[in-house]
Amino acid sequence: MKKILAASIAALLAVPATSALAKDWSTLRFGVDASYPPYESKAPDGQLVGFDIDLGNEICHQLHAKCVWVEQDFDGMIPALKARKFDAILSTMSKTAAREQQIAFSTKVAHSPDRMVAKKGSAIQPTPEGVKGKRIGVEQGSIQETYARVHWAPAGATIVPYQNQDLVYADLVSGRLDASVQDQVHANLGFLKTSRGKDFTFVGGALDDPKILGNGTAIGMRKEDTDLQGKIDQALADMHKDGTYDKIARKYFDFDIYGK
Repeated sequence: MKKILAASIAALLAVPATSALAKDWSTLRFGVDASYPPYESKAPDGQLVGFDIDLGNEICHQLHAKCVWVEQDFDGMIPALKARKFDAILSTMSKTAAREQQIAFSTKVAHSPDRMVAKKGSAIQPTPEGVKGKRIGVEQGSIQETYARVHWAPAGATIVPYQNQDLVYADLVSGRLDASVQDQVHANLGFLKTSRGKDFTFVGGALDDPKILGNGTAIGMRKEDTDLQGKIDQALADMHKDGTYDKIARKYFDFDIYGK
């Protein structure tokens, strides 16, 4: 009996560690901040909608997995991912060097520059001289907040972080802010082309600092989940190959959101 038990234990120890730790991805939980149309938002009936939502649902379809969406304020995304509140972040998160120190990323999902928005006729500009003494609204924990704190706070601008982008726009409309900074596509489709954004416009050109702003959005995952990263990267590649990605993108954008 002891010999049999010893042999059984030896056989178990011979199994590679990767097999023992293999995960079941039959359910895939995505973290999302649903305040960023057209990427992710809530329809009047409470249903999550948007480009990232459709993309995530298609990834789950490709992987034969059940999709579960977990809402989370953007500034808490990475801590919540590490705490296993969900399995991946699909919420217009830019892939930056600073974030890559904490988590892994998929291949690129999309790309859009970052721009400043202010009231029509405003003299404010997205330069150190142009923001002196001004209040600039940003989403807390975003790359736009980091950019503003690095480039504009030393010049005398007050950087005001908010838990989500809807709160930024609310204070911009009320006059509590002089300007806001966010993704260009979101600002255009989610604010400027809506009734509440009719008195506002882009000011200046696109912000430029690849180290802070990155070169596109991607899906964030825990570094140890290399198997999931491989599966998601393959799903994205297949979606580009069979045209599914372009079909989803055309629902929301009349230009190339993927970029080169």
